[in-house]
Amino acid sequence: MVRKPILQVREGLGNGKGPANVYHIVPKEDLYGHGRMYAKIELPPGSYVGWHQHVHETEPYFILEGEGIFTDNDGSKTHVFPGDVCTILPGQWHSLDNASDTDNLVFMALIYND
Repeated sequence: MVRKPILQVREGLGNGKGPANVYHIVPKEDLYGHGRMYAKIELPPGSYVGWHQHVHETEPYFILEGEGIFTDNDGSKTHVFPGDVCTILPGQWHSLDNASDTDNLVFMALIYND
């Protein structure tokens, strides 16, 4: 089977600010209860994924393009670039800001059950 991603434009992703283009790679129903999202996400300049928690879920971010600032569960901030993986474990809090004034921050996100 071959399909195209489904675009959903979200405002304030994870209680954040600004728009986010969420390209759903696999629909939730095709994850068969093992998770709820597998998507490519584009954050334009000025947008960020807000500080939020995942309970009973893990979520890795794989940075594809641009640069961002990842805030980890302990409040530490790390500059992230293409090829970096940010791992959010069950129960942890996190956020991700687009650190550029000109370029989109593009990353893959998979939310799956612990």
